[in-house]
Amino acid sequence: MVYHFIQRFAALLLCLLLSPLFLILALAIKIDSKGPVLFRQRRIGQYNREFMILKFRSMRTDTPDVATHLLQDPNQYITRVGRILRKTSLDELPQLFNIVGGSMLFVGPRPALYNQYDLIEMRKQAGVDVLKPGITGWAQVNGRDELPLDVKVGYDRVYAEKRSFWFDCKIMWMTIGKVFRHEGVHEGA
Repeated sequence: MVYHFIQRFAALLLCLLLSPLFLILALAIKIDSKGPVLFRQRRIGQYNREFMILKFRSMRTDTPDVATHLLQDPNQYITRVGRILRKTSLDELPQLFNIVGGSMLFVGPRPALYNQYDLIEMRKQAGVDVLKPGITGWAQVNGRDELPLDVKVGYDRVYAEKRSFWFDCKIMWMTIGKVFRHEGVHEGA
């Protein structure tokens, strides 16, 4: 699909343009804490295929492999640089490489963790598992992780029905506003 190719090309251009920022963030992460710069996590993508999502590492390497909002005390795991990365959503930038590689798009349902079996099954039943996951999505701009799973999947279904270039533009515009207002961000304390 031409639209997917355009997104991959745009993501590649953004990677090139943002490479100085990537380098600065990588150095800050390395100086702040032990471990790799990038965080890789198993996620479920289109047609329930597993892939590795990339993020800048914002938590210690001994953090349990669950969604941050499910940790009993996420503050104990978030690094100093990680707090800034999460507050500004800069930790999400490496997902541009996921777009370049074809496993994600800019807009789509956020990919489930490999162990979120309930969400994966609900999406399959709703028919939204046929969509490529996105860095942002209709559910993200309408509540993010605060949403109950059935509501999140409902937003994913609405996105599947209404998706278009202009709807994607609307979602991206709304995402920019939410990022600047720090809404729905699990940044720790």
